[in-house]
Amino acid sequence: MKKPDYVAIAKKYMSDVQDGTVPACRYVKEAVERQKEDLKRWRGNDGDFYFDEKEAGRPCWFIENLTHTKGELAGRQIHLEPWQVFVLTTLFGWRSKAGNRRFRSAYVEVPRGNGKSTLLSGIGLFCLCADHEPGAEVYSFATTREQAKIVFGDAQTMAEGNKALQDAYGLKVTAHAIVVPGTHSMFQAKSSEGSTLDGLNTHLAIIDELHAHKKRDVFDVVETSLGKRRNSLMVSITTAGVDRTGICYEQRNVVTKVLSKSIQDESYFGIIYTLDPEDDWKTDEALAKANPNWGVSVRPEVIRALQAKAIATPAAENNFKTKHLDIWCNADVGWMDMKAWDACADESLDETDFDGQPCWLGLDLASTNDMTAKVKLFHRTIGGENHYYLFGDYWLPRTAVERAKNSQYQGWEYLGCLHVNEGPVTDYGLIKDSILEDCGRYEVQSVAYDPFQAVQLSKELSDDGVPMVLCKQTVANLSDPMKQFQALVLDHRLHFNGDPVLTWMVSNVVCHVDAKENIYPRKEVSENKIDGVVAAIMALSRALLNEDHQAMDLNEFLEL
Repeated sequence: MKKPDYVAIAKKYMSDVQDGTVPACRYVKEAVERQKEDLKRWRGNDGDFYFDEKEAGRPCWFIENLTHTKGELAGRQIHLEPWQVFVLTTLFGWRSKAGNRRFRSAYVEVPRGNGKSTLLSGIGLFCLCADHEPGAEVYSFATTREQAKIVFGDAQTMAEGNKALQDAYGLKVTAHAIVVPGTHSMFQAKSSEGSTLDGLNTHLAIIDELHAHKKRDVFDVVETSLGKRRNSLMVSITTAGVDRTGICYEQRNVVTKVLSKSIQDESYFGIIYTLDPEDDWKTDEALAKANPNWGVSVRPEVIRALQAKAIATPAAENNFKTKHLDIWCNADVGWMDMKAWDACADESLDETDFDGQPCWLGLDLASTNDMTAKVKLFHRTIGGENHYYLFGDYWLPRTAVERAKNSQYQGWEYLGCLHVNEGPVTDYGLIKDSILEDCGRYEVQSVAYDPFQAVQLSKELSDDGVPMVLCKQTVANLSDPMKQFQALVLDHRLHFNGDPVLTWMVSNVVCHVDAKENIYPRKEVSENKIDGVVAAIMALSRALLNEDHQAMDLNEFLEL
């Protein structure tokens, strides 16, 4: 077989994505645009990195000389699809001037059935045998033994059935490892159920289905084990999930910010295959857009049948969306349409844009494990319609962060989205200072607060001239503004700055409708905090009393 020009295949894929020949969501388009800009930016000898076309093609050629292990293609040589060639050439082609690998972390999110495990197994064997690394330690990591063995087991089968591979590298396949004695390299499956993961000297870390990791401990240990080598690499490939508190959603957030250029990280490669907010998931076009292997390993007749079931059976909708469209959904039926909420995010918004303007504050206080939330709300009239803007601040004591099941707390602290004070209780002095600072920057109309935990702080702030307004968290006080909040979201008249903490809290809210059609924000379990939403609803309740706002027909937006 003649060796294909893999770089040309990748460039053709990039061109097809950009001109619409290949349907793609914004994240795929941004990944393609990033590669295109990088190739232009570092053309020649200028810059920190260069693109080595020979190195870019080596993993593709290696993997296409392996064979499938499952299904009707078992025993046939692997043929990489253009999107897979794009991922591999981009990930492995970039080098630093010192000769090291540019990308040290990779995150690929793609629906089920698009060949994730086969691709990971091929990458594992390549890094074991042909990545120029003596003593390479390659591991497939997971939280359970069975999950860790999926990628490793496929690699075992690939290696056992490939005499040419064994002869070329002196490969030996045992029950629990694949080894290359000549270079002292090995490939094993590892899980937190087995022996300790400490002390590893990892060259390649493979994490399949990262969304299944409920805690961040495995990920953190793996990441630490990569620091001992100059060319180490971590590759995570996953479908979407339902847990927005986990390490997977944290990494997804990092990738989306890298792709949108909100943050710069030259060492992180990422791509996400899903739908855009405006796409109708019930269409054939949506299925093809989210699944890059549509018509190849993803069989249209099978997925269309599952889609029809999801349309007819609401209980099956979320599972279909997460597994086959790569859309993050709530585990339970929640209050908010998260697709509509995500469409309200505007990362260009900044609090300084509202200096000197009227402001309403909502304050939900806690002392120990619960989160304290303060939400600022502003109002503007655009085209004769009232629009509202939210900015949140959140506080937790260090002890609560260390004990929490939410693995994103530490990441939010690092990003500046969460204020953490040392000790076991929240420092109310910091909250008081924050509110007084707000009063100096904005025309604070009121600070709505619930009396629980707030008696002393509210008295101190009142003595300082802050307009504190008691707002008990009752159905009577919260039902109507909660409905107004939801209607504003659905009408695209509520805006926020992409705050990941507030988004997580919105996704946690469930509500019960009583006989009088009143609603109230609730959470299913104590770990699912909703304090920021409650604070925002209280702030909105005061703003609506002060604003001559345009009445909305709630029945037009709500199905309660």
